[in-house]
Amino acid sequence: MKTKTFLSIKVLTLFSFIFLLNSCTDLDEVFLDEIPGNTVSDPAGSLAAAYDRLGDGTFTDHGAIFAMQEYTTDEAILPTRGSDWGDGGKWRDMHEFTWSSSNSIIVGNWDLLTNGITRCITAIQSAEQSSVPEKKLFAAEAKALLAFYTYTTLDLYGQAPYKDPMDPKATLQILKADTQIDKLITDVEALLPDLADIGTQRTHHGRFTKQAGYAFLATMYLNRAVFKDRYNPASSFNFNEPAVSGTGTDMDRVIYYTSLLIDSGKYSLESDFFKNFARNNENGKELIFAITQKIDYIRNGSNSFAYVSMERNQRASAANRGTNAACITPEFYASWAGNHDDPRFEQHYQYADGTWFMNDGTDVSVPATDIVPKSANLPWFHFNRGIQAGLQYGPILLPSGSLEMIGNRIKVSPLFMEKSTGTRMNFTPTLTFADPNKSVFAQNEINQGARVFKYEFDPEGGNGNSNVDIPLFRLGGIYAMRAEAYFRKGSTGLAMDDLNKLRTSRTRESLFANAPGKALTSLDAEQLYKELGFELYWELQRRPESIRFGKFDLAGTAKAASQPFRRTFPIPQTVIDQKVFKQNQGYN
Repeated sequence: MKTKTFLSIKVLTLFSFIFLLNSCTDLDEVFLDEIPGNTVSDPAGSLAAAYDRLGDGTFTDHGAIFAMQEYTTDEAILPTRGSDWGDGGKWRDMHEFTWSSSNSIIVGNWDLLTNGITRCITAIQSAEQSSVPEKKLFAAEAKALLAFYTYTTLDLYGQAPYKDPMDPKATLQILKADTQIDKLITDVEALLPDLADIGTQRTHHGRFTKQAGYAFLATMYLNRAVFKDRYNPASSFNFNEPAVSGTGTDMDRVIYYTSLLIDSGKYSLESDFFKNFARNNENGKELIFAITQKIDYIRNGSNSFAYVSMERNQRASAANRGTNAACITPEFYASWAGNHDDPRFEQHYQYADGTWFMNDGTDVSVPATDIVPKSANLPWFHFNRGIQAGLQYGPILLPSGSLEMIGNRIKVSPLFMEKSTGTRMNFTPTLTFADPNKSVFAQNEINQGARVFKYEFDPEGGNGNSNVDIPLFRLGGIYAMRAEAYFRKGSTGLAMDDLNKLRTSRTRESLFANAPGKALTSLDAEQLYKELGFELYWELQRRPESIRFGKFDLAGTAKAASQPFRRTFPIPQTVIDQKVFKQNQGYN
């Protein structure tokens, strides 16, 4: 039985302001959270607090790490839409590259990540000082999580704090990306023997297993060249530098670790691509390391990646709606030209009675037989998945607070914008701003932008809750990493084999005879970059991809060409003012 308790967490001055954490759970449960009545000295509870920081916004909310990894790229943008999403310009800053050290997204994510570092240090200390049978396992997981939070902080900010958990007199260290990346790699490699194989010792994809370690090491090796030479003006990174350990180059190690996962037999590609991002995907065949979300548990999950693109008048039930915020850029939409029949681009929903939601004006109604779980008999309307463009259709919310019906079916109608009621909901792939350099729409222009419905909207529990686990590492991304490593080694044929495995393993819905994706017949760097986007869009991967491929600095929609120093974000001014950190290059 789960009850709420409070966990007091030691904090490092400057880096963590969260002192109390509501928590609950039992290690025998599917999720690893805090156990009732724990204290900081309890290793299970301390480790649970370290895991908890992955969720609770950090890697699950569009305004957290997502904003820095996606809105800064050629893939995503969150413009000001009439009276909405101004917020002091913080969202526009991300895409227009006008951020400063006081931008609240930059400040907030620093606090979240360094709080994660703090929690891991506490968890390591707690595990090492304990005598529990799982001592070695808990310590290894805590150290792996510490490496993950530290790596992410170094990726975004170029610097990260660290304090030796086993030395009470230890001084604060300032880690730097270019020198620390090698240490992170060797540290995680040394942890592998003590991490559990997934499925053993009560582990699952929500815990840092040996397999998560392989995926993490492949990621670090793939980006090592960027960490070591971040400001290279020509983006000519040395991806084939001799590896930190083992034999061969960085790309050889990427191939080695990704192959361990691909050949392990523990994972397989989903033929239905969108199952990876669906409600109750806890048994997902591709998930290697993911943030477990479950309504009725401590955080109740987050629907952020789903509803951030939906318009406010798009409703999966009468109890929720979208936000009309983020969309993809015209550049990213154009990258799909000639590939709209790819199973990863769009998927129509079929109801149990055979009705397809076509979203093209031909729909009259859909069955109301799907009911939102744990609701007062609310009908559940299923929108299509993937990238949605053009005129939109769906249910209308009546003044009575219920969806409009035809008999016992949900009526499908043309949809209009909530805050511009005469404006048809038309998700145009183009974005037309009055000032091309400023992503600002007038109120009657707020319909613009093709939207991403990759993650299933989970209407249970209201707008903010979700049972959808959020992948951090999954098999599709592992194939993509190996393909890139092969390509950077000059093995174009092997790279194309992996990309074609991704393409042809995915199949369309039965409406299109379950047709598989089409295989590539040629491959160059430009096509490889597109392929990474096809597989991994909306998964917090685009900024590192765009830096590796020399795309990050380029001009684009509402973005002027930028200088290499923007590849790293500034240290928050509040931290600089404490005179412990020095500001990053270019942010004086």
